[in-house]
Amino acid sequence: MTGAQESYLKTLAEQAHQNLPEEELTKAEASELIDKMRQKAGLEE
Repeated sequence: MTGAQESYLKTLAEQAHQNLPEEELTKAEASELIDKMRQKAGLEE
């Protein structure tokens, strides 16, 4: 995952009250997780 994705995921995880996975994610996996976290945090598009 990119640095920007990692930073955004950390922010979303806090808002969604979720933990981030311990393993390193690919860019695609990070993108999918961002979508899921956005839904949980109430930030759907």
